Amino acid sequence: MVTIGSVFFCLLILPMRLPGMDILGVGPNWLLIWMVAWSISRSPFESAIAGLVLGLLQDSLTASFPTHALGLMLAGVLTARLQQRRFIQEDLISIALIVFGLAVITETAMAVQLSFQYWLGDEPLHASLGTIWQYHQRVALSSAILSSLWAPALYYPLKRWWERYKVSE
Repeated sequence: MVTIGSVFFCLLILPMRLPGMDILGVGPNWLLIWMVAWSISRSPFESAIAGLVLGLLQDSLTASFPTHALGLMLAGVLTARLQQRRFIQEDLISIALIVFGLAVITETAMAVQLSFQYWLGDEPLHASLGTIWQYHQRVALSSAILSSLWAPALYYPLKRWWERYKVSE
């Protein structure tokens, strides 16, 4: 119940722009933070499924293209693989660094999708490739900074709850 509730909480606060919680109009990627917290102790397959579900939920709140599912699936799989190989520790600094890097990767997945749409010419975009990638730089850096700063605030309570749940099983 807490897991599902925390996902819906992240979905609800995703569009919020409280004072001090945005840079250049971009806020923290709460679903990415949740994805990292979930994937750190799961398999790549479970993480990919969670990323797909979270991405589709986020797409339901926004436009369906470009999809968020691709970036969140990639983030989940990469986090799970890093943990399997023991490249990371489960401390707050490591989590913040992982979230920073994965925020850049998820935003790059969005920019690549927009670039393919522009290149294929399926639907007319009102931006050039240069504009897409300039915007991507601002969004990716802003999202990465804010998401990594807010990651411990979401990661720590979720981790504690999931550890307590495992012990009670």
